Amino acid sequence: MIDAILSYNYMQNAVFAAILASIIGGIIGTVIVEKKLVSMSGGIAHTSFGGIGAGYFLGIEPIVGGLIFAVVASLSVGRIKRITGTNADTIVSMFWSGGMAIGILFIALTPGYPPDMISYLFGDILTVNRFYLKLMFVLTILVLLIILGLFNYWKIYLFDEEYAKIMGIKVIVLELMLYTLMALSIVILIKVVGVILSIAMLTIPPAIARLYTFELGKMMRLSIGLGMVFGLSGLTLSYYLNIPSGATIILVGIISYFFGATIKSYKKKIPNNG
Repeated sequence: MIDAILSYNYMQNAVFAAILASIIGGIIGTVIVEKKLVSMSGGIAHTSFGGIGAGYFLGIEPIVGGLIFAVVASLSVGRIKRITGTNADTIVSMFWSGGMAIGILFIALTPGYPPDMISYLFGDILTVNRFYLKLMFVLTILVLLIILGLFNYWKIYLFDEEYAKIMGIKVIVLELMLYTLMALSIVILIKVVGVILSIAMLTIPPAIARLYTFELGKMMRLSIGLGMVFGLSGLTLSYYLNIPSGATIILVGIISYFFGATIKSYKKKIPNNG
């Protein structure tokens, strides 16, 4: 059965994309959850839609436009927050709606037939090509180098930012790197699960991992493993049931979360006689 699936090039690309997305999502998603940046991540994902629309209008690769918009938006939110002291959620909501509005405007202005935006909104892992895989691979290596290379600094920054400052750690540098990686990761995941569902891909595996461990390294490893299970299971189900892949991957993850939370709750109720 697996051999039959992998006999198609597009399915091979999809499997590799699911694995790479799991690594990216597991690492960056854990950082996002621990740093409480879930709302900001959702805003960046929707802001990137403006860049995708601009890409179609300008005749360039839409995902490149999305990457530019996402990085600029992510860094801008942090900058505006530091300068004005405005609540981050307020700034994010403006970028969120502004990005979607710009995307819709550019798509309306694009000559000829309007482009099909369904794959960008809801994802279609089966359309991932070799160029996109190479982009995902490069980003995966970048994420691994930056997060693992500075792992001890990240641990201090995530769990006690004030202590990190006292220790002489350049918190602003870590923040800029985090916001940039977060933006890049979100846009890369768009082809897998779409703008609307990308935030779930980043948060569900770490949320499940957090039920069983608070150690950062273990959370990342468990999140990566869970992401792979969800991605490959959802991909297989979508193939045989002929249903949307992105939505299937996310639903598998959500069901798994409630299953894991139920088991965790049940174990807590059982008295420890040992």
